[in-house]
Amino acid sequence: MATGRTHRPATRSRGIPEATVARLPLYLRALTALSERSVPTVSSEELAAAAGVNSAKLRKDFSYLGSYGTRGVGYDVEYLVYQISRELGLTQDWPVVIVGIGNLGAALANYGGFASRGFRVAALIDADPAMEGRQVAGIAVRHSDDLERIIQDNGVSIGVITTPPSVAQQVCDRLVAAGVTSILNFAPTVLTVPDGVDVRKVDLSIELQILAFHEQRKAGEIAEGAAAAAPGDASEQGPDGDVPAVMPA
Repeated sequence: MATGRTHRPATRSRGIPEATVARLPLYLRALTALSERSVPTVSSEELAAAAGVNSAKLRKDFSYLGSYGTRGVGYDVEYLVYQISRELGLTQDWPVVIVGIGNLGAALANYGGFASRGFRVAALIDADPAMEGRQVAGIAVRHSDDLERIIQDNGVSIGVITTPPSVAQQVCDRLVAAGVTSILNFAPTVLTVPDGVDVRKVDLSIELQILAFHEQRKAGEIAEGAAAAAPGDASEQGPDGDVPAVMPA
């Protein structure tokens, strides 16, 4: 079984911090929306607001790309789209395999944004013999027995795991052994991979639990605020705890 860490160090070979790399797709999404509206330039403040970050952080991030904008004009939208796409490796075609074609796997296969963002679904793979040959998003599902040959034939370096957690590590090991070096994991489990392999984990239940925490906290703050504003609270009581009479003006 493969062993080792689950992600790379905090900086890349070109010296771009991992936190900056994580924000580049946010900038690209905002810039793409501007490009589709034929907006030629954008200020750092406008782009930062659209991406959900502060403008100082955006300028610092872009400095790692060697892009500083033009004072009084801002950033050239089309050039930044190209520059960030190139930095993210999206100017080339990336074949991707999705392993586990249940409801989530099928939904990902039907996602129309892959092709426009530099990714091509090369194969859909499932261990259920009943799924073999079934068409999902116009692609015939292949059996997992063919996984290694599919990866080699298509030059796949990115794998997506949408299997049950009980088999996710086994699938991960097979992907890595076949040459996959980047994995997007939707299975609710932690994968162990060797050095040189990147894993990005997407856990919908954890995200919902975090939202539940914030909802609970907001509800508590509202309740506290209502209690503080209620008649007879401590701020309105007299020295003996009685509510003082209202004095005439």
